[in-house]
Amino acid sequence: MTKMTLASYPHMLGFEQLERLLERTAKSGNEGYPPFNIEQTSDYSYRITLAVAGFAESDLSITVEDRQLVIRGRQADDSEGRVFLHRGIAARQFQRSFVLADGVDVGEAVMENGLLHVDLTRAKPQTVVQTISIKKG
Repeated sequence: MTKMTLASYPHMLGFEQLERLLERTAKSGNEGYPPFNIEQTSDYSYRITLAVAGFAESDLSITVEDRQLVIRGRQADDSEGRVFLHRGIAARQFQRSFVLADGVDVGEAVMENGLLHVDLTRAKPQTVVQTISIKKG
């Protein structure tokens, strides 16, 4: 059985980059940690919220790399000299990636009650009509 790709559909022109983004997203290795929500806050804006309890602002980094929002967390190991009878709160690092469509910009990021909120905005689409003249051959 052959794999169907966007390029195999004759009416889908120029979508090779989208196909690469989908493949990259599938391979991104995002685990279930930390849990997150994505909400639409208006017709042209979104908010990603990650549960980052135990992380300080200095433990987190937010970057945009090749149309991909990457949120990383790394906590310093402060367990030296401490004896845990039970350790259920892990100090582990994470990386979450979100592929951004063309026209989506990352706004501000806010920490609030152990939640990291990252706001995104999408440019309003413009209706463009282009008339192509036909030359006599």
